Amino acid sequence: MNFIKTTEQDSNYDHLENMSVNELLTNINKEDQTIAKAVEKVIPQVELLTTQIIKKLTEGGRLFYIGAGTSGRIGILDASECPPTFGVPHDLVIGLIAGGDTAIRKAVENAEDSINQGWKDLQEYNISKKDIVIGIAASGTTPYVISALKEANKHKIITGCITMNENSPLAKTANYPIVCLVGPEFVTGSSRMKAGTAQKLILNMISTSTMIQLGHVKGNKMVDMQLSNHKLIKRGIKMIVNEIDVEESLAKNLLLEHKSVRKAIQFYKNAKNK
Repeated sequence: MNFIKTTEQDSNYDHLENMSVNELLTNINKEDQTIAKAVEKVIPQVELLTTQIIKKLTEGGRLFYIGAGTSGRIGILDASECPPTFGVPHDLVIGLIAGGDTAIRKAVENAEDSINQGWKDLQEYNISKKDIVIGIAASGTTPYVISALKEANKHKIITGCITMNENSPLAKTANYPIVCLVGPEFVTGSSRMKAGTAQKLILNMISTSTMIQLGHVKGNKMVDMQLSNHKLIKRGIKMIVNEIDVEESLAKNLLLEHKSVRKAIQFYKNAKNK
């Protein structure tokens, strides 16, 4: 089958420089409205990969995201939000980017073209077949990502990917590919736009569903969240008040003592049942 980079195809719009600000915003938004539908179509693919992730993490493994440029940054963003949101260790979900931490803020020249560095970066974490790796690349052709997944496959490590081009080399490499066809970008080739948004939506689905299945959400509340600022402490107090029907002052004392919504609720319930 032919490999066509839809992410590189001409925009559906032209003469952008002649548009008014309102026209630009309206047309970008019009394109953005197609993204959720594109993601909806790949839910079966997302489910297959997420099921494997839950299995590996339940058995003590870790989840790795690996990408370059925007794709790498989006992976790092999702990974970095798991500890504060769900109270999990920082080394449970790990995001890697071509060029290392410097590339998070500033593009590193030729980093994504390396066919050796991706696997080296994974080896820094002593990756093994207990773990699982998701390669993220809108184009599906990034050497840094593809070569890392190929080596992971050789070492019997389960691989997945998120890409926006059908029949891409990356999609053919991953055990569990997610191919989300968002079509041409508003600015031709600017995959930080629709493709990047779709990647973020998919990663939201994967990590949130995984953490819920691992027991880090109770009802619809983040009971294991880290209490790292006043806003989160207030949210935690409200959760406790609603869950065990106590005065706010007691809820606050319980939370500050136990440093966890879950532990505060459990302590109160255990004490009450004695």
